[in-house]
Amino acid sequence: MEKQGRIVSVNISGKRGVKKTPVESIDVEPGHGIRGDAHAGPDPVRQVSLLAIESHRKMIAKGADVRPGDFAENITTEGIDLLSLPVGSRLRSGTVEMEVTQHGKECHTISVNLREY
Repeated sequence: MEKQGRIVSVNISGKRGVKKTPVESIDVEPGHGIRGDAHAGPDPVRQVSLLAIESHRKMIAKGADVRPGDFAENITTEGIDLLSLPVGSRLRSGTVEMEVTQHGKECHTISVNLREY
């Protein structure tokens, strides 16, 4: 069954371990990740991180001042229960297809690998 959601923000950083900065658009390379992002590379597990804006909203309700990219996610989504997606699930946006390869990091993101579509 196909579910709909939307991308709220796309985010990159040139260094690991820092917040990512929202950008207007991203260039993706299948099997590699997002061009210009420090996490891009041949890692077979985590080329791209996704986090739901709903997670941001939960933190804001608790008093945190957070924005897309602050949890080092590459793609901030809305309307998709990311944590309910089984490993192996596929997500598509335009001509990009992503496969869920892992749930969780310290901030409850999901990780995906990019594939040609």
